[in-house]
Formats: sequence, structure tokens, C-alpha cells
Amino acid sequence: MKKHIAVILSGCGVFDGSEIYEATLTFLAIEHNGSTYECFAPDIPQTQVINHLTGEVAKGETRNVLVESARLCRGKIKALTELKIEEFDGMIFPGGFGAASNLSDFATKGADAQVNDLVHKTVRSFADVKKPVGFICIAPSLVPLIYKKGVQVTIGDDAETIATISKMGAIHIECTVDDYVRDLVKKVISTPAFMLANTVTEANVGIEKMVTELISMCE
Repeated sequence: MKKHIAVILSGCGVFDGSEIYEATLTFLAIEHNGSTYECFAPDIPQTQVINHLTGEVAKGETRNVLVESARLCRGKIKALTELKIEEFDGMIFPGGFGAASNLSDFATKGADAQVNDLVHKTVRSFADVKKPVGFICIAPSLVPLIYKKGVQVTIGDDAETIATISKMGAIHIECTVDDYVRDLVKKVISTPAFMLANTVTEANVGIEKMVTELISMCE
């Protein structure tokens, strides 16, 4: 049965927004599973802008998360305030540093981070009615900021990042790049993608599996 999935973006570009490959592979996997998706992003300023050619901060430059996210979906996107939970069966957050810097301040505050209020409210609304939510790459850093302690996630193999989300109350499960971790009680599912992947092909395997499983978890 066809499912409708909300994809939440955080800008455009691995260093200050959504990881472009992960977002695109998510769209593709949803369609491969005979389902549909719609994109959303918060209408807020980016925390910072990165020059992706040099990797340096573009001082004095400002961008909007919703406007930048529109680049990834050919302009077919809505502000997160417009998301209506009853229209969707599940939700997915692609990775990219924007998940940890625009949707939350995990990138700068670590275990003391807070998540954007609207993001928190939106995910909680899905969690409260047992709709599955998927998190890719660094996006699982949002999980302990939204769900109660003890939720199972995977976030790659960086020891410091694992220690931080563990301190925040998540239970980290080791996972290879071609697999995923699911918490059946919380209906949270995650995959490492470019936290471990060296190629688009490697990232695709885990994302495809995660999306397939998420859609199967939709009621």
C-alpha cells in the first residue's frame, strides 16, 4: 500500500545544510518502494554559511534554511509550519551538518544541545501517534533531544560523537554502512550513511534498506 512520507531538510550542502546525496537517495528509495514524499524545512536563518569550495565560513553571508532546502527538491517544498501530521505515514531526516547546526545546536553545544522548538513539536507529534521517524548520518543526534532516554540509534564510529549522544540518553548500536538500526518500541530507525560511507553507492545501500524498513513500519 502506498505511503506518504515527510522529508525534513535543513538547507543545502553537507557542511551547512542537508547532505545532497543523502537527500536525493532518500527521495529515490521512497519512490522505489512505491510511495510518495513531500519536503519541508523550517523557515529560519542558517546558523552559518560555509563556502563548500574552501570549507571556510563565509563571513557576513546569510541564508535561509527553507530557501536553501528548496534547491534540493526543485522548489517543491513547504515551511515546516505547514506540515499536517494526518497527511503522512512517516518522516525522514537526511543528514548533513545542517541537522546538527540549523535544526539543533548539537554542533556547538554537544550534550547540552537543544533542538529547534518546531522540529521538536513536529517529531513528537509523530512519535505520540506511533508513526515511524528515520534519521540518517548525523541526524540521529536529534533523537535524544526529542525522545525519552533509552532510544536505540546509530551514528557512525566516531568515539566522541557516540559518547556524547550516549551521555544525552540514547543507546548507541554499532552498525555497518550497509545496514540500519531500529527501535521498535519508539519507532525510530537510523543508518550511518556518510558517517561511514566513502561513496554514493555505499551510502545508498543503507539508506535504501532503512527507507524500505520505515515504510514497512507505517501502519
